[in-house]
Amino acid sequence: MTKSARPHADGLTRCPWPGEDPFYMAYHDTEWGVPEYDDRALYEKLILDGFQAGLSWITILRKRDNFRKAFDDFQPEKIARYSEKKVHALMNDAGIVRNRSKIEGAVNSAKGYLKIMEEGAGFSKFLWDFVDGQPKVNNFKTAASVPASTPLSIGMSKELQARGFKFVGPTIVYAFMQATGMVNDHLVSCFCHQACAGKQRSPRLKAK
Repeated sequence: MTKSARPHADGLTRCPWPGEDPFYMAYHDTEWGVPEYDDRALYEKLILDGFQAGLSWITILRKRDNFRKAFDDFQPEKIARYSEKKVHALMNDAGIVRNRSKIEGAVNSAKGYLKIMEEGAGFSKFLWDFVDGQPKVNNFKTAASVPASTPLSIGMSKELQARGFKFVGPTIVYAFMQATGMVNDHLVSCFCHQACAGKQRSPRLKAK
C-alpha cells in the first residue's frame, strides 16, 4: 500500500489507510480526525480502541454496532455495575471481541470515568486539556512520518492508568487522539486535512 495520500475514483485524495473499502473510506471521511467533545462518545471510542489492541481497527469498526448493543450503548453508569454474570454473557457474545481482560478493563475504565465526572469539569475537558482544548494540527506528507505515540499520548496514558483505566497504553491513546480529532493526522494532501478544522462530529454518528 502506498504511504502517500492518493486520488480515488470519486476524485478525492485520501490518506492511504482506508484503501478502496467503501465502509472504511466513509469512516475516514466522516469521523476520523473530526473533533469529538461528547463525554460518553469519548469513553466509547477509548474502549473500542482498547479492544483493537492486537487487531486491526476495521475489525472493530465492523463490529461496532454489536459492541454498542452488548455494552448498553457504552453508558459508563451501567458498565461500571456489570456483574460477573454479565461478563460471562459478554464472553459468549460472538458479535464482539471475546477477551476477558478487555471486557473487565472496560468495566474498570467505566469506574474511572465516573470518578472523573464526579470531580467536576467532565471527561471531555479532562482529555482535551492535554491539547489545551484545541486540535493539534500536524502536517505530515506520508504515513511513514506519523508517529505511533508522542509525549502527549504518553502523558495522557499515564494519567488514565493512574485513574484506573485499562488498555490505555501510549500507542492506543495516540490512535484515540487521532480518531477523536485531538490531533489532526490526516496527511496534508488528504482532502480531510483542511475539512476537519471546521467540523465537530455528532456523538452518535455511525458509519454507513
